[in-house]
Amino acid sequence: MNPERFFTYLEYNEYINELFQQEKTTGDNHSESMLNYTKLNLHRIKRLDKTLKIDDVVRDKIETISEPHEWWVITEAWCGDAAQNVPVLNKMAELNDNIRLKLILRDENLEIMDKYLTNGGRSIPKLIIKASGKSEKTWGPRPADLQKLVVANKNNANPVPYSEFSKTVQQWYNTDKGLSVQQEVLELLGL
Repeated sequence: MNPERFFTYLEYNEYINELFQQEKTTGDNHSESMLNYTKLNLHRIKRLDKTLKIDDVVRDKIETISEPHEWWVITEAWCGDAAQNVPVLNKMAELNDNIRLKLILRDENLEIMDKYLTNGGRSIPKLIIKASGKSEKTWGPRPADLQKLVVANKNNANPVPYSEFSKTVQQWYNTDKGLSVQQEVLELLGL
């Protein structure tokens, strides 16, 4: 099954910028809050594209991949976790010509998304690694240590409201600097 439309990383960024200029975002919800999330995410993506560094060990191991890989990432422009993680996945994929990164929009491809649920939910971003002759491997929607924090907050009798908890998530990402994603994808690849 192929998605309606794949994007390269560059095409995805151009598309979400174009939508934002039209006061829209990806998906069907173009509310003020969704536009605000998208605006914030556009800034995050731009910052990460400029400042993100791939760890030297990760670089060396990714460069050893000798067979073709397709990395599909299910995403949306308004998703904060996608804005933090997709740039990392892109920088990793750029290290090796054998890796083709393809982005697809969740809400336009629910049939695909529903094959890769996280605890029954359509959580994104979701990375699906397809390597020739090997079974698919998946990662997402966020690094394992952060996922534990998110789940603990949701399961708390008095969870911290999203407006406050999102600050904790942002601080976690700022401190981590994409290293957890890099290490977890290496583990997934068996490198």
